[in-house]
Amino acid sequence: MAEEKAKNVMRDIKVDKLILNCSVGESGDRLTRAARVLEQLTGQQPVYSKARYTLRGFGIRRNEKIAVHVTVRGEKAMEILERGLKVKEYELLAKNFSNTGNFGFGINEHIDLGIKYDPTTGIYGMDFFVCLTRPGARVARRKTRNSRVGFRHKIKREDSVQWFQDRFEGVVLASEE
Repeated sequence: MAEEKAKNVMRDIKVDKLILNCSVGESGDRLTRAARVLEQLTGQQPVYSKARYTLRGFGIRRNEKIAVHVTVRGEKAMEILERGLKVKEYELLAKNFSNTGNFGFGINEHIDLGIKYDPTTGIYGMDFFVCLTRPGARVARRKTRNSRVGFRHKIKREDSVQWFQDRFEGVVLASEE
């Protein structure tokens, strides 16, 4: 039974998308420089995120632009993910994986990804978030005749950990809580 599951092409897991988020915490020049870093890395135009509410302690106001993010799909997503995992030395914590089969991690310096350091830009950290999917997941999102993805076809935490270990020969460390 397990061998049949392994051979089924509909059970293959692939990267649906990679979201890169660079949260600066303030609008202005630092935010535009962070957007330039993401554009250099991906070759796509990043999107600005706004603050949901005012936090006086952090000095941000509601609807003020405080972060930039970009969504990457396909081969480019795999290439950037590979570079990000190389920075983390292919080691992630167990708490980096969600129950829905996605995972995320952060890096402290964007220059570790292979971008040349520019003193006018500075150094920015960023979050990587990877959404995994299986073929056939579109049935839940399509407009006509949409239905639900079955429980056995959904990606679980164990599936994504196994995929990460097989695909990248990565190590999942126990969470230090």
